[in-house]
Amino acid sequence: MVGITSYGAYVPRYRLSRDAMGKAWGQRFAGGERAVANHDEDSFTMACEAAANCLAAIDPSSVGGVYFASVSAPYVEKQASTLIGTVCGLSGSISTADLAGSTRASTAALKMAMDAAQANPDMQLLVCAADIRPSQPGSELEQFFGDAGAALLIGAKDPVATISGSFSVSEEFVDSWRKADDPFVQRGDTAFIQSYGYQRLVKKCVAGLLAQQGIGVGDVSKLILNAPDPRSPQAVAKGLEFPEGKLQDPLVSTVGDAGNASPLMLLAHALDQAQPGDKLLLCNYAAGNADAFLIEVMPAIEGRRPARGMGYYLSRKREMANPEKLLKFRGEVPMDPIRPFSSGALSWKEIKQNLQLMGQKCNQCGRLVYPRRHICTQCGAKDDFQDMRLATTGKLFTFTKDYLFPSPDSPNCMGVADLDGGARFYGQMADADLSEVRVGAPVELVIRRYHEGDGFVNYFWKLRPLPES
Repeated sequence: MVGITSYGAYVPRYRLSRDAMGKAWGQRFAGGERAVANHDEDSFTMACEAAANCLAAIDPSSVGGVYFASVSAPYVEKQASTLIGTVCGLSGSISTADLAGSTRASTAALKMAMDAAQANPDMQLLVCAADIRPSQPGSELEQFFGDAGAALLIGAKDPVATISGSFSVSEEFVDSWRKADDPFVQRGDTAFIQSYGYQRLVKKCVAGLLAQQGIGVGDVSKLILNAPDPRSPQAVAKGLEFPEGKLQDPLVSTVGDAGNASPLMLLAHALDQAQPGDKLLLCNYAAGNADAFLIEVMPAIEGRRPARGMGYYLSRKREMANPEKLLKFRGEVPMDPIRPFSSGALSWKEIKQNLQLMGQKCNQCGRLVYPRRHICTQCGAKDDFQDMRLATTGKLFTFTKDYLFPSPDSPNCMGVADLDGGARFYGQMADADLSEVRVGAPVELVIRRYHEGDGFVNYFWKLRPLPES
């Protein structure tokens, strides 16, 4: 039976208190905090982080496709799924697709992957979702939205959880929308949307799945609902007479509504805590459409949970002092202009180096070098190398803090790291609390936005501090 063979999630490190947001704008606040993507993160980089967690113990050659769901992809016309496959080192023969249009795209991608895996049991499909949804500064949506990414690997061989059934409902209903020329997400009357949109249709979808599968609420271990606000999921669970405690924490108070990432992220959180035999009921809703899935946890879950579960990301956070920084991160506050040059031809030529993190190992002396070059820096051999992907962890050799370079997150830290397995890497640092930046500190490489040149987004690797062991 088709199921989930691996999973992973990602939550950015920054957290912004809703108390601070309410005070800044002179409005009431909802309590708790929301996750905020850094200025060099977008839906693509967050999906890559989640995919890396998901694929950590997976043979890349077994993955036959990548589906990416987002309403905030870096491009309107250019596939991010292909970029994700490239960064993850997947084969060039994979099938890729981007899904957008609503925050239901992630579960639509999940259904596509289930169909593809059912048709070809030897193939696994990677489903990624991530969102940074634009919201009007000072609005209620700005408080409730959060940023995150998640990934599921779907296949038929030895799943950690099987997907035994699905059920969908669809009805034309206007709640949230964003036209091509709208800078921010729009939303109609909140009370009407909660009662006649989310609560009514989610109840209908969940009840339909229970009836289809011939089970009752007592057979479900956890009810997992994406949450546009704190109260609506609780109202659904109560209306369906789910016992208290069976509703999975929707993470509204710690992460927020993460759009397409939310349902997959919440499922990952539930799987982190689940036991073999548990039945999980996942339902995702957006704009009159809902998808529900019945998922049964298998014994294979033991020992195959990701090294970085949701608990890691929920605990490892950094407080954002004020909402003004959020405005800087989102480009709402003008900064000193930087106009970098980029070349499409050069970007294509350097895919191995810049996206796949490929260094070169000298066949004569064994030295591992990065960036790629024609002459070995140790023995002088010319054009006698083999490709080798660099390790993504290491220790900081030296660093500098630049307060003059214009950055939304000043100071701009540059570091040199000695990577595990050899090679030295020089680059910017990301998500770095200054107290964590010291010689000898453990670091890891993460893919981030670098700049926009010639109208397209350039991505490269940055150094991020790791927690001390």
